[in-house]
Amino acid sequence: MTPMPASDDPYPKVLEAAKSFQASLGRRQRADLLHPHTFANARRWHTYPQWSLGRSGRLGVNLASLSGIQWEALMRLLEAALGTGPDRGADKVRQHIIADEYLRSTGMGDGYGRTGFRIAFLGEPTAEGRWQLQCGGHHLAVANTYEGGRLTGATPSFRAVEPCRPFSYQGRTYDPMGRKRQALRALLASLDPAQWRAAELPDRLDDLLLRPGRDWTFPTRREGIAVADFSAGQRALALDAIRAWVEDVDDTNAARILARYEAELDETTVAYAGSARLTGTGDLVRIDGPSVWIELRMDEPYSTTEPHPHSVWRDRHTDYGGLRP
Repeated sequence: MTPMPASDDPYPKVLEAAKSFQASLGRRQRADLLHPHTFANARRWHTYPQWSLGRSGRLGVNLASLSGIQWEALMRLLEAALGTGPDRGADKVRQHIIADEYLRSTGMGDGYGRTGFRIAFLGEPTAEGRWQLQCGGHHLAVANTYEGGRLTGATPSFRAVEPCRPFSYQGRTYDPMGRKRQALRALLASLDPAQWRAAELPDRLDDLLLRPGRDWTFPTRREGIAVADFSAGQRALALDAIRAWVEDVDDTNAARILARYEAELDETTVAYAGSARLTGTGDLVRIDGPSVWIELRMDEPYSTTEPHPHSVWRDRHTDYGGLRP
């Protein structure tokens, strides 16, 4: 595959931060951090809590084992790879971890919180080699693949949260999935009755189609309404919905990825099942293009009394940086 072109190259900062984080670790932690870059290891991400996955659980260093200095080094790495803006990128990763700390504080058990999150390097970070930055836990998966000194894949990228409403923890209010849900709601609300009928999926799905473990199984036929039939305002809303996921990558690479998806908008479709409010179990939205694939589905209540959003961003060409079984 052809790597994404680079200008204003962010990779030197990523590499420097990766090496600094690695150097901050103790011997046992460094052994937990490094793993071979194989497809079997790359696909070891999930939405479930770590404690529920057994031997198939996530690889890497337990974030609960990090000292204050090591945690700061990790945040510098995530900021270099995912961006530093408020309510996006690295800040969103913090919010997802805090959401799990919140669940722990409500009595969900010691398996929730920072202890269920891992950071791993699949392959050694180098100037030219191929490796993946893998970070995740309950409701979170980051999988940035680098090769030849540039980002070659930012997906699979999984984001979900429970509770689904804004929550307060230690004096601050958080809403990790608010931006994404609001962007999709705005897009669906813009459809007129005829577009609404054209976009409706024939069946409700009991899970995301390209959920964890469903790799490289993209449908051959796109369902829903073509963005080519949208008004200019609706096209802008569709692009903003895509941006809500892509902006979890550093600014330079996010702009390149979004430009590629924008160039393919006329061949992209939008589909839904259930309600445009995205509040009921089974409500689902899908954006499917020549490259981009974004799904959000409201999952059944588990830790709270309300359904909560599960979402995945994939790319038909650059998932796992092109790595396949």
